[in-house]
Amino acid sequence: MTERELVRSAQKGDDGAFEALVRSYEKRVYHLALRMCGNAEDAYEVAQEAFLSAWRGLRFFRGESSFSTWIYRLTSNAAIDFIRRRRRQGGGESVSLDDEDIFLEVADPAPSPHQQAERLELREAVAQGLAALSPEHRQVLLLRELQGMSYEEIAACLDLDLGTVKSRIARGREKLRKYLLASGNFSSYLPSNLTEKEG
Repeated sequence: MTERELVRSAQKGDDGAFEALVRSYEKRVYHLALRMCGNAEDAYEVAQEAFLSAWRGLRFFRGESSFSTWIYRLTSNAAIDFIRRRRRQGGGESVSLDDEDIFLEVADPAPSPHQQAERLELREAVAQGLAALSPEHRQVLLLRELQGMSYEEIAACLDLDLGTVKSRIARGREKLRKYLLASGNFSSYLPSNLTEKEG
């Protein structure tokens, strides 16, 4: 069955079809939640909430955007709600980068120990910088940089005006760049996708 057929079957109450959709997206949803929330336990909770919201709201899904766009929106919104609740409760937050070199372009396939140490330092600084961003700025940056979504896809995913998406990404990148520069001279490590002019 195609994804569209799975969605239609799930909308008619086919639990197996919905389970197939969950299996298709569970890793991507979990990893997006992990980047936004910072640890595995919170990410698992957010991913579960996103899929629960999808199950509850599936009958209202009209297919105007792809299922992936819709589930990313639900995940992002669940993560932002979670982060806000945690902040109100006085909990700290961090961003995990354990399994991906976010925003890093690696030219040398066998880096020296010194290069490995620099990359680890930068990775930790990027994680701290992302955690320091507002949930809204972090959200659009992660969708753009990790999920590889276009501005238009992000706008559709988050139900935002295209100009708002562009503005948030530009401000988020600038804040992250300033954080990295303030924490050490990382300007030579910033990849082009953080400094590019996009229209």
